[in-house]
Amino acid sequence: MAFVSKKRKVADTKVDANKSYSLKEASSLVKQITTCKFDASVDLHIRLGVDPKKADQAIRGTVTLPHGTGKTKRVLVLCTPDKEAAAKDAGADYVGLDEFVTKIEGGWVDVDVIIATPSVMPKIGKLGKVLGPRNLMPNPKTGTVTNDVAAAINDVKGGKIAFKVDKVGIVHASIGRVSFAPEKIAENSQELLNAIIKAKPSSAKGTYLKGISMASTMSPGIAIDTKAFIN
Repeated sequence: MAFVSKKRKVADTKVDANKSYSLKEASSLVKQITTCKFDASVDLHIRLGVDPKKADQAIRGTVTLPHGTGKTKRVLVLCTPDKEAAAKDAGADYVGLDEFVTKIEGGWVDVDVIIATPSVMPKIGKLGKVLGPRNLMPNPKTGTVTNDVAAAINDVKGGKIAFKVDKVGIVHASIGRVSFAPEKIAENSQELLNAIIKAKPSSAKGTYLKGISMASTMSPGIAIDTKAFIN
């Protein structure tokens, strides 16, 4: 039987498992039930009424959170030498090509986002098995395959995140930290939900937003009322 700490037991008593909270209520409550000593991530988990096996229902996209994620993202830019200076000036943490391709083949993935120029994608394609499962593979749909590396870096550093439905139809995304004011947590959450609602495929039938849950690192989940997002 799993051990449950005293703090977790107290946190559990503050969340009514039979209630669906408003986004505003959840954004305040998540701060109250977080017991870890570090600035925990606040995440949304959105269960969608889609079949990810169908190409047109494999929901994915990007959204810029108005208040950022609260996390400094480590960015690797894979490019040719003529783009390296622009990438470094824009704040990329790592810039290069062949040496990083070799490192990644060896298992190195100590970054949060990888941006690549179109011309180097043939060299990067073989890294799919390493980068794909970690959602690190550069993709034009998420703005991470581009010749304008400076703009892409500024977007990422400024709060742009990518989201993607997993194989069971759930989108998991970090939308802030528990140190954020409740209003900022709510506004970031709303922005993500707006983007996911906008991405609804025409072929998806029935209920699209099946469930929304908010939680911080190691906290219980807070169910959010999906009715507020209909229409």
